[in-house]
Amino acid sequence: MQRFKGKVALITGGGEGIGEATARRLAAEGAQVVVTGRRQALIEAVAKDIGGLAVAGDIADEAHVRTAVAATVEHFGALDILIANAGVSMSGSVVEIDMDVFRRSMAVNVEGALLAAKYAIPHMRQRGGGAIVLVSSQAAFVAYPDLIAYTSAKSAMLGLSRSIAIDYGPDRIRCNVLCPAWVRSAMTDATFGDLARSRGRSLEDVFAQAMKPTPLRRMATPEEMAGPIAFLASDDASFITGTALTADGGGAIIDPSMQAIESI
Repeated sequence: MQRFKGKVALITGGGEGIGEATARRLAAEGAQVVVTGRRQALIEAVAKDIGGLAVAGDIADEAHVRTAVAATVEHFGALDILIANAGVSMSGSVVEIDMDVFRRSMAVNVEGALLAAKYAIPHMRQRGGGAIVLVSSQAAFVAYPDLIAYTSAKSAMLGLSRSIAIDYGPDRIRCNVLCPAWVRSAMTDATFGDLARSRGRSLEDVFAQAMKPTPLRRMATPEEMAGPIAFLASDDASFITGTALTADGGGAIIDPSMQAIESI
């Protein structure tokens, strides 16, 4: 398919994981792609592979976001699609959380997405429309222990998307959210690796046990998230805006009480 032929996309957090997979997916379908991220070597490697452009920087830095959008338009002549994927996870409960940590989580996850949309939308208007996809999390709907900053930020992204959808729908600009559950990545491996070591078990064993209650019995791959993102960004979703698509392997349909009963 060449759904994105003639389209220009900007992807934040595009150096690895979901962002990288999405950059490769959109490029394979004809898009000209700009990737941003803090780790210059990673985003440059992705950009080189797909014939795109890399712009290094911190998504929470307004000057960087302004520069990334300007570079996109200067290099490719337009901006049609924004994938706000950059994010960060920080632990802590309400009582324990350091407020600088909380503010950093909100700055990267929420303000970063807001800033990207703020500077992208005027260029989308010039093109007669556009598509924005915010990458949130299953944590927008359910809470995890000691993740107040992450849960709050990912929940806030739902409201951000709805506001954008209402305000700019008349300009033919759509905004939707993808909410993944666990996705296999370097970050996930590190998180579960600590747990595996503390329990004296292999990483794969811990993954299998963690995913056992879910219908599909496994984590997603980044490529499996790139597909839904590409759909929401494409004209196949031309009448979809202000919605959240959950990609969780069926985890949301599980009754936790049944898990408890099965363990008795």
